[in-house]
Amino acid sequence: MMKRATRVQFDAPPARGVFASARAVTGRFVRTHAVLVVSAVAALATVPFVPPDAAYLGYFDLKTLACLFSILALVGALRNVGAFEAVARRAVARFSTCRSAVAALVAATLVVSMVATNDMALIMLLPLSAVTLLKAGWERVLPFAFIMQNLAANFGGMILPFGNPQNLYLFERFAIPPADFLATMALPFAVSVLLIAVCCAVFVKPLPARIPSVPVEADNASTPAVSAQSSHRRARAALYAALLALVIASVFRLVPYPVALVAVIAALALLDRLALRATDFGLLLTFACFFVFAGNMARIPAVEAVLSQAMQQSALLVSAGASQIISNVPAAVLLSHFATDYHALLVGVNIGGAGTLVASLASLITLNHFRIVRASFPGRPELARHTSRTFLAQFTLYNGVFLVILLVVCFAFSCGGA
Repeated sequence: MMKRATRVQFDAPPARGVFASARAVTGRFVRTHAVLVVSAVAALATVPFVPPDAAYLGYFDLKTLACLFSILALVGALRNVGAFEAVARRAVARFSTCRSAVAALVAATLVVSMVATNDMALIMLLPLSAVTLLKAGWERVLPFAFIMQNLAANFGGMILPFGNPQNLYLFERFAIPPADFLATMALPFAVSVLLIAVCCAVFVKPLPARIPSVPVEADNASTPAVSAQSSHRRARAALYAALLALVIASVFRLVPYPVALVAVIAALALLDRLALRATDFGLLLTFACFFVFAGNMARIPAVEAVLSQAMQQSALLVSAGASQIISNVPAAVLLSHFATDYHALLVGVNIGGAGTLVASLASLITLNHFRIVRASFPGRPELARHTSRTFLAQFTLYNGVFLVILLVVCFAFSCGGA
């Protein structure tokens, strides 16, 4: 009996350890993929109201998913060869004051977001911004730079159908003519760029660097081996850029999207399998969950009655307001089922990316990277004074002001039929 009791005592801790390890892994997954988990729970919550049937297959916009996958994979491949970072680094290196450097970083983020989506623009350029400002001794302005880059990523992507994920979806769902898309988003885009430029000019002092800034990589390689490697990277970057142009052509319905998808998969399978494996499949699955959630919600009579009436009264306010609560991507997917006209919805979910932290999924990337940078440099007093709470307060203030100004402008000029 004593031996049996002793065995029980020795066997119990490993069992508890296994359960503790499983809980830790589960908790890590939930924290890392919080948006995916929430979207999956939301989709599952609608299933009891609308049991699975053949109509579920019609929820999924395959072209949106295929184009989004292709863009994410190619952006990852371009990032792996250093294309975006090299261009941005050279642009930043041409400016010697804090104001001009911040303006260059924000402008680079805005331009990259037009092609690479807002999420990828922040993932690529926030680290560059942190390194540049910390090396130059400008850490005091780093929170402001991150906030402006976040706004630039969200608003820069609004001007093109493939700049923001919600744009790609709405562009396909409503078969929006490209010229009409540009005309609809021109005024909100111009006002956003003007506001960002004014903020960078007014709230950043033209201070010189206290420490030499990040050096630019030499254009001329020092050895034949390095030169050959550099030429190889440039050739791959050119190919990826051509494939990206092919995907963009498929977005504009100039090329069948299956052709572009197959070309991207085949090229990356040969040249950069890491880019294929590292593609944000979580975002694609999140979109799939959004499709199920929105499709089911649209078939619930009570929800349909409320949202249909609200969208008829003010589609702009409803879409911008819904973005503050459930984020602009699911808001676009859900409200597209009740919109009789896409103009106000398109404008609303784009300017609705400003406001609360959850208004745009990209904002979570910005907050998380700020926390990482702050924790990585505990000896910088100027940076230590900015806690996550103060950063979030500053973030919400700027985003709230931008959202109010854009709503006022859109209503004043009847933008999107407001």
